[in-house]
Amino acid sequence: MITFEVFVANLKQVKERIDAACLSVGRPTDSVQLLPVTKNHPVDAVQYAAQAGLTAVGENRVQEASDKHAMQLADVRWELIGHLQTNKAKFAVATFDRVQSVDSLKLLNRLNRCAGEVSKQLPVLLQCNTGADPNKYGFSVAQMEAALEAALASEHLVVEGLMTIAPLDQNPAVARAAFEDLRELRDRLSEQYSLPLAELSMGMTGDLELAIAAGSTQIRVGTALYGARSY
Repeated sequence: MITFEVFVANLKQVKERIDAACLSVGRPTDSVQLLPVTKNHPVDAVQYAAQAGLTAVGENRVQEASDKHAMQLADVRWELIGHLQTNKAKFAVATFDRVQSVDSLKLLNRLNRCAGEVSKQLPVLLQCNTGADPNKYGFSVAQMEAALEAALASEHLVVEGLMTIAPLDQNPAVARAAFEDLRELRDRLSEQYSLPLAELSMGMTGDLELAIAAGSTQIRVGTALYGARSY
């Protein structure tokens, strides 16, 4: 695990990249939130984020996040950004403050039921596979209208926006298209259903500039902050 001093230096560099990307397209620098991704790093990674003034962390796996969360060592919001199996929905509801990776109607319905059992209003993002990548989870673009309607009909879910993961491709135009398609989809659904859908979670270490240019409101960064993960 890197030292806190190295983390602070890395954080400065990432923030500079975000600020520069915002300024290059005429966006306010505070219009993009940085979500540090602490998966496969020790709980120190969560503490570093909190100590540096970051208010949320992203995790991919329920069990790992649950173990860290149980230590209660940092006052941060916990966001699930990885694929969630329906049989772990109950534990996700108990651990996370928001689930970004709602990628099927089955999962959506299970989360709603589990949240209802504990009288919780669970904020969620709908994950869309805008790049049509067979290796990625998410609703297809054609499925998103039905997904949104189902989410809006779910008494215990609060839809705050959309999320995507760009296909892994050497050509930056592929990621750019995936991000722009999500923004256009959000704009269309927002107008159609008279909803803000304010959150667009898209972009990671390697493509954050492209995501910000396309309208991202949250960048998910792990490697650039914490270095290589301990798998």
